[in-house]
Order: sequence, then structure tokens, then C-alpha cells
Amino acid sequence: MFLMHSFRADLDRTHLTYITTPLARKEAIHIVSSVNDVRTAETGELAKAEAAELLAAMGAVRRATRQAARDSADAVALPPARSEVLRLAARRPGIGVAEAAQELRLAPNSVSTMVSKLKEDGLLSRGRGESDGRSVRLTVTAAGAARVEQWRDIRAELAGRALERLPLADRQALIAAAPALHRLAEQLEDL
Repeated sequence: MFLMHSFRADLDRTHLTYITTPLARKEAIHIVSSVNDVRTAETGELAKAEAAELLAAMGAVRRATRQAARDSADAVALPPARSEVLRLAARRPGIGVAEAAQELRLAPNSVSTMVSKLKEDGLLSRGRGESDGRSVRLTVTAAGAARVEQWRDIRAELAGRALERLPLADRQALIAAAPALHRLAEQLEDL
């Protein structure tokens, strides 16, 4: 939808009215009462649109990477959520099921089910907490660690080959964006 924007300022310029009128349709007019509100409204909508585009691109990269890794790997692929639990336990040995669920933003009973399946596959072990014998602590087995490393290597190799095919400017832009993407992840975790 195309929008026509108009402004009306009072003589003393302390009050600004911003009017957004949809073109080619008779719809409600949105009136924003201050310059700060105008900036916030425009920035909020722009950020939302940019976020949608960014998330779509990141999702496409993640799906393509996962599919390419599955197609090239000798081992049977784990479902994505189970793979995330295994990678988290490898990064944070001794993490509890509730902590893992919170970090992955999944239901604790779902994580518990995935942990059981990973244990059955010999990729994860459950132990008791030192201070509290009732708590369960997750540890990656040798087979699980080898599996995580195998997938990490395959994904890095495939992504490296794909990066080589891109123009230098695209590669540099993607590498330069990595720190900002990490900061975005941190901001999302704080929400």
C-alpha cells in the first residue's frame, strides 16, 4: 500500500501533526501528535519490516544448511530440536533439563522427551547433581561429542564452499554482519 504523508506545524513549531493517508483507499487516518511519536511510529514499522526480511533470510540459510548437511552426511540426521538439545549440552556440560528448556524456549516436558531419545541413541547421559541428588544434569557422551563435531565440520565446510561462490562484497558484508547478529540474539534473549 502506498501512503501519502503530510505535516501541519503550529506557528511556534512546538507541535507537529503527522497524518498518514492510504492512497487509493478510503481508510482511517492515523494522527500522531508529536515529532517523537512520528519517529517512533516510522522507526517501529521500518524495524518490523526489516526484522521480517532478516528472519526470512536467516531461516532460509538455516534450512539450506541443514538440508545440505543431511544430504552429505553419513550419519542419520537428528530432528532439528533434538540436535539443538545435543549441541547445547555439548556447549554447557552439566546443564539441567529445565535450564535447557528455558534457554531453547521449549516446554520442559518436550526437552525431557528429547533427552530420553538422545540417551537411547547413546548421545547423551543423565547424571545427578552434586549438590542436589534429585536434579538431573546432562552430559554429552563420546559418541554425542563426535556427532556434534561431525555436523559442525560438515556445516562449516558446506557454508565455506557456498561463501566462496559469492562475490567478495557479499562475503565481506556477511562476515561484517556476524557481530551485529550476535548482539541481535542477545537482545532477543532479553525480551
